[in-house]
Parts: sequence; C-alpha cells; structure tokens
Amino acid sequence: MTDRLIAAIQHPQVDILAHPTGRLLGRREPYPLEMEEVLQAARDLDVAVEINANPNRLDLNDVHAYRAKELGVKVCINTDAHSVQRLDHMSYGVDQARRSWLNKGDVLNTMTEKQFLAWLERREGTSA
Repeated sequence: MTDRLIAAIQHPQVDILAHPTGRLLGRREPYPLEMEEVLQAARDLDVAVEINANPNRLDLNDVHAYRAKELGVKVCINTDAHSVQRLDHMSYGVDQARRSWLNKGDVLNTMTEKQFLAWLERREGTSA
C-alpha cells in the first residue's frame, strides 16, 4: 500500500491525499503501510494530506498528523459529508488537528481564497 499511495501522490493532478490509511474505527484496521515514507513523499511533492473528520474515520490519526506538521506537510480537514447534516463533523476534524498540535499555518482550510488558489497553482510548470 505504501507504493500505491506514493504513486498517487506522484500523479501531477493530485493535490490532497484523502483517506490516507483507510481505517474505519471499530470496523477496519488501517492499511499496512509505512506512513513515514508516504508523508515524506507528500512533503517532497508538496501534496497535502487529509484529516477525515467523519467520527468513524478520524484519518489521519493524531500521531500521523503531528508528523505531517513536523515535516511541513499541509493538512486539509474534510467532513466527508454525504449530506448537509454531516457538515457538523468538521468539529471532530478540528479536534483531531488540535490533538496533533496543528496551527492555522498547517491547515489548508484556514487559507484565504487567494492563498488557496495560489497553493493549487504551486506545481504548474513543474515536472511533478
């Protein structure tokens, strides 16, 4: 799975790696992978990783999100909402980010629209 995730990160159309470990709390264990290698690839290619705020996922966990911060990998908090009622899951993702000691500068969602659009254009014209 490590190789598969790194291959995804290397694709030039990928900006954010979602569901990084695939875990479902109490139902499915995380993929067997080397998260350090995945996070280093994300750092090297300037790809963000997701904190999936669905309370059944909370994927990345706090340890991996903290490591992403240490490496300078941006994090995006996503509700994984499939209905309007689940948009309130964002608080779980913010709590996960707080447990990980992330701050405003670590999280894509805190960027202004202009900053985010510039971030999306960061790899244009590169060989990534």
